[in-house]
Order: sequence, then structure tokens, then C-alpha cells
Amino acid sequence: MKIIEAVPNFSEGVDPVVVAAIVDAVAAHDVEVLDWSADPDHHRSVVTFIGAPDDVEAAALAGSKVAVERIDLRRHRGVHPRIGAVDVLPFVPLGDATMEDAVGVAYRTGAELERLGVPVYFYGRASLEGPGDLATLRRGGFEALAEGWPAGRRPDLDAGREAAHPTAGCACVGARPVLLAWNVVVGAYPVERARALAARLRERGGGFPGLRALGLHLEGSQRVQISMNLEDPERTSPFDIFDAIESAVAAEGGHVVATEVIGMMPVTLVQQGSADRLKLLDPRSARVLPHRVAEYLSGRVRPPTDSPDRTE
Repeated sequence: MKIIEAVPNFSEGVDPVVVAAIVDAVAAHDVEVLDWSADPDHHRSVVTFIGAPDDVEAAALAGSKVAVERIDLRRHRGVHPRIGAVDVLPFVPLGDATMEDAVGVAYRTGAELERLGVPVYFYGRASLEGPGDLATLRRGGFEALAEGWPAGRRPDLDAGREAAHPTAGCACVGARPVLLAWNVVVGAYPVERARALAARLRERGGGFPGLRALGLHLEGSQRVQISMNLEDPERTSPFDIFDAIESAVAAEGGHVVATEVIGMMPVTLVQQGSADRLKLLDPRSARVLPHRVAEYLSGRVRPPTDSPDRTE
């Protein structure tokens, strides 16, 4: 069975009514919502759901419509980089689905977002001729696109605009393999050091392959975190990254408080003792992506019928 996972990131983490409306719009379709979360410091919510390609496409568009209607980036302030109300919308192939299937869903969903008046950048495996990495596409945030397109960064679908949608900005729509989105919270460690450490850890700084990292100060909770995306957790071990963080922080008098996974956990984190080693928050098996996919399939696949020669 072809399954697509969608993990849209919406630029709303403060108003629970808006977040609930987005989740409800997604859940109204024939998909399974695996997880959702909202963070007021990041001012961002993440919804994870799976289903057949057509159903995931419809659900993603439904949630995006709510976000476009109800999120105004002119009033948005959060520590996480963003350029749109529907900031990032990745599609991930699971089951028998191929990356080509995920790219097709990305292109069709992007076209529908353009019809809503939202310019679209395609990224990851769906990227076209422009820059396909999120760091480049989101440089300067919504504000950098509000007055016009920076050189070399015209959207793939511009919705007939010469600048971002005035309230909903632009959307980054892509296709990618399973990744690990996670935050390591550190204590007794200034944010300036966290930013310097993140710069050394990420691939662009000569660190771990496929790692994107930021050092952030969360005003509301008065915490410092290293916020990361690991593009291929099977090629690059999350445990090696965690060990590097723990060692560097301890060498400067700090300590690791906890590790928070955003969305679902890849199978690479399912090792004996991993919850304690990484100081994982909420390590329940319900958060493990392969487990939930297997449950989803078991509810969809019909049992074999009785053989023709069997009598009651």
C-alpha cells in the first residue's frame, strides 16, 4: 500500500484555537493524525499525518487553507525562521510509495496553494532550478520577501505576485526521506555558546553530514536549546551528535537537560536504553513512526478470505 507522510509546519504556536482549527481540518479527511504539537517560543505548530497520497494531499490543503486565512505574519514573532503561514510542507514516501509519488503530491499541493494566492518554493527532492535548501529559501524570513523577490530567489510558483502574500507569506513545499527533528535543551550554557556550537555541528560548518542546527534562547521558558534537523538519521547517528553536544557543553561548565523530538521518532532512536541516554522527553512507542505505520496498515489490509472449498 502506498502511504505518504505529511509534516506541515505552521507559523502559529500561541493561539490554541487556530492550532485546533488546523488540526481539525486535517483530521476531517481520511488520514491518521499521528502527532501534533505547538510551541509558543518558536511560535510554530507541527502536525504529522499519514494516508493514501490523494487523501494526504486533500488533508494538507485543508489545513493550509485555515492557516492562510487565520495567520498574519505581520504580527508574528518567534525564534524559529519562517517565511510563511504554511512555512514548510514536506511529503515523505512510506510503505510502497516512491519518492516520485511524494514529489507528485508536492507539485499538486503547491499548485493548489498558488491558487490560494500563496507563492511557492519547491525544496528537497522536489526542488526545481532554484535553491532547494530551506536555509537559503528562508534567509531573512518573511520580511525579506514582503517588499519583493531577492536576487535569485523568485518562487517556483509566484501566484502572479512580485512579493510575498501580504499576510500568509510564501510556502516551502517539498519531498524528502524520513528525518529527525529534535531539540536538545542545555542548562548553565549561554545562548552565544549554543549558537557557536550549533555552527560547528551543522554540515555547513564542517560538522555532521545532513545536520542543520541553530542555537536558540526561549524567552517564555527561559531555556537555551540547540534546535536541529537531521536529514538522514541512518547515515549519521543521532547518538554521535548527542555525545558531541554533551561533551562540548560539559567542557564549558554546562549540562544537557533533555532531548525533545518534534513529530515522530525514526526507528534509529529505538534502542535499549536510548531514552535514558538521550534524556528523551515522551519516549512512548506511540511516537515511533514505523510502529504507527504498521498499526495503520493492519487496520487497512483485509484478512485473506476463506478458501473456495471450505464449508461452514
